[in-house]
Amino acid sequence: MSLASFDAATDTAAGEQSHFNSGRAGAEGLLARFHQIRDFTSTLFSGLEPEDCVVQSMPDVSPTKWHLAHTTWFFETFILKKFFAGYRPEIPEYAYLFNSYYNAAGNMHRRDLRGLISRPTVEETLRYRASIDTQIDDLLSDADEKLLDELKPIVVLGINHEQQHQELLVTDIKHVFAQNPLYPVYRKAETGGRSSATSGLLSSPLHFVDFKEGTVEIGHHGRGFAYDNEGPRHRVLVPAFSLASRPVTNGEYIEFIEDGGYTRPEFWLSLGWMTVNEQRFQAPLYWTRHDGAWWHFTLSGFRPVDESEPVTHVSYFEADAYGNWADARLPTEFEWERAGLDCPVEGNFVEDELFHPAGIAPNAFGAVSAESGIKDRSLHRMFGDVWEWTRSAYSPYPGYRAVPGALGEYNGKFMCNQYVLRGGSCATSRTHIRPTYRNFFQPEKRWQFTGIRLARDPQ
Repeated sequence: MSLASFDAATDTAAGEQSHFNSGRAGAEGLLARFHQIRDFTSTLFSGLEPEDCVVQSMPDVSPTKWHLAHTTWFFETFILKKFFAGYRPEIPEYAYLFNSYYNAAGNMHRRDLRGLISRPTVEETLRYRASIDTQIDDLLSDADEKLLDELKPIVVLGINHEQQHQELLVTDIKHVFAQNPLYPVYRKAETGGRSSATSGLLSSPLHFVDFKEGTVEIGHHGRGFAYDNEGPRHRVLVPAFSLASRPVTNGEYIEFIEDGGYTRPEFWLSLGWMTVNEQRFQAPLYWTRHDGAWWHFTLSGFRPVDESEPVTHVSYFEADAYGNWADARLPTEFEWERAGLDCPVEGNFVEDELFHPAGIAPNAFGAVSAESGIKDRSLHRMFGDVWEWTRSAYSPYPGYRAVPGALGEYNGKFMCNQYVLRGGSCATSRTHIRPTYRNFFQPEKRWQFTGIRLARDPQ
């Protein structure tokens, strides 16, 4: 059993499947993909100053410099140290500084103190990345077919691991910048883009799409890359349900706020009500009242809340309370997966470099066809824009077993006190997401691009 199921196939940046053949062609394709992902991390890092890259604004946030080093440590630890004969780390202390939570890989620095690591400098960290990249080049270029077959699953896992940290880099730097009264701009908003084209428009009316009861196959099918927590594939009886055609928008969430949503305990779970009062939640993270209107901090600066955009930076508690207020609920992850399997993986992802959920135009869907007179009943925005909370606790599928060793700590050890999210966000790579992907966070967390899609039981 391997942590990452892999049949010599992964996705290219264009979203098409690329097969890594055996021999030199396979090595070249794998190496090209490795550099493509490493280069995109550099793209996300570009424009930041060294001072930006060392701040840790809360324990959940890691400095940008740490992300750059940790993803490099991953390739050094699980590939070079294991497969490169005679390899000796240039700076052995990095193994302690940049291990995250892999106990089997050795001791680690405290997560909440990563912002105190002033050395290595950003420049030294970039040299570390370049050095490891060169040695990965050499290893893959010289590997025979047998060694290449051993390396492939771990390199592909490292690539997907780096894509996860690309998302964290984006969400973490947003939290860092939001603490600065100057509201720094990470990327200027592009004029004429998807977000600006719908700015200020009312969103399309929300409707519900009905699904009949059925026994469905849940989990990854085994073709291409998947994390171990996406399997084993198994059958689940999913009762009849209805799923909202799109995510909840800012405008709809403002109605919840103005109706006293944050002051009415009848909508909240007990722990959620305690959290709201202890942490003084009054609106989504980054929102504030300014001159009588709602504004929020974005990676393009401080700007008015656009009511047509999907609401984001809400906790599970807030999502659940909103569902109760709206006479609905959150979907289970099995309902979400059943619906998502029929939807193309299309949407606003990190490659679009909007770094913010895109507005929903009023004519985007839901129109009545002139020919048939039938209203469009399909689902929209299932992927990208915002991670969608489900009501499912993050737990193992039947038959799940974590593999032994450090890589077995990747997912299994977190299956406690967390909830599953589906679909990806504007900070997720489109080549990293799939309908079976299971993200997970504690119910009070809000700094990720997390949003809401409602579900209902049969009326």
